[in-house]
Amino acid sequence: MAEPGFYDSLASSVLAGETISREDALAIVSASDLDVPAIMAAGFRIRQKHFGRTVQLYFLMNAKSGLCPEDCSYCSQSKVSNAPVPKYNILQRDRLMEAAKLAHERGAKTYCLVISARGPNEREMNAVESIVPEIKAKYDLDICASLGLLDREQADRLFAAGVDRINHNLNTSENYYGHICSTHTYEDRKQTLQNVRDAGMEMCSGGIIGMGESHDDIVQMAFDLKDLGVHSIPLNILNAIDGTPLEGTQAMSPNDCLKALAMFRFVNPDREIRIAGGREIHLRHMQPMGLYVANSLFVGDYLTTKGQPPQADYDMIRDMGFDITTNIEPVAR
Repeated sequence: MAEPGFYDSLASSVLAGETISREDALAIVSASDLDVPAIMAAGFRIRQKHFGRTVQLYFLMNAKSGLCPEDCSYCSQSKVSNAPVPKYNILQRDRLMEAAKLAHERGAKTYCLVISARGPNEREMNAVESIVPEIKAKYDLDICASLGLLDREQADRLFAAGVDRINHNLNTSENYYGHICSTHTYEDRKQTLQNVRDAGMEMCSGGIIGMGESHDDIVQMAFDLKDLGVHSIPLNILNAIDGTPLEGTQAMSPNDCLKALAMFRFVNPDREIRIAGGREIHLRHMQPMGLYVANSLFVGDYLTTKGQPPQADYDMIRDMGFDITTNIEPVAR
């Protein structure tokens, strides 16, 4: 166990505007499980300063499923996956609008439009450019698009269409990236984020933990995201789907997940941190504790896997004494 007051002292330094060292970040993710209550309490002080007791909800729509030519080892939609997932091209307008309506009804602030692809083709770009203004006009949702690799011209077009932010995850550290994907590089992902930033949109980028990476890799990813200046950080915990190359990967313990979430808060104190895919599997009954450092959740299902019922999320947030916030006002559930 760490010396009494160690994590509280780190939090005080962060609240004073200092950046914690990589050594201290590594100490958090490598800490004894007995330190978890102290880590979460200290991390909550940072969360409280920047986000109060608010929780933002995101709604994820898999607008194009399967058919991806990339070989990302974690993904059930990749060309190297044998997982039995739905395969379809980009959905028609009515389906996308129905999903936007559901996002609005569930109290989501942001509608996440996702396609499975290396990058969008012209038909997919046109579909997104057409639907985004309609969704925003009718439901007042922020739009986050996850379309794969983007060049600067595509980023400019998406900005002009009204897309608020682009999601493009780093997924892991640069050192470990070659272990999970060979059809594109870590630098390709960073370039997409730079194109997004230069076009004037917010950057949403996080990663996946539990893929066999080291604690050093998790810390490196957290600092890379800080250096890039991303606005929103979704942290997924690997769901080792049968039929993917990472099938059978040992699950992370709830305490290890909490330590990683807290470390991201210490390193990125004023950035939105979202508990993303895998929380129901790995955090299980300790999900509420994640909200002491994270300030957003996906409500409902993920791309090809199920989430817990929305009412369970509303109840969890209410029981924690937190408020769901939208673009309009807090949502009572």
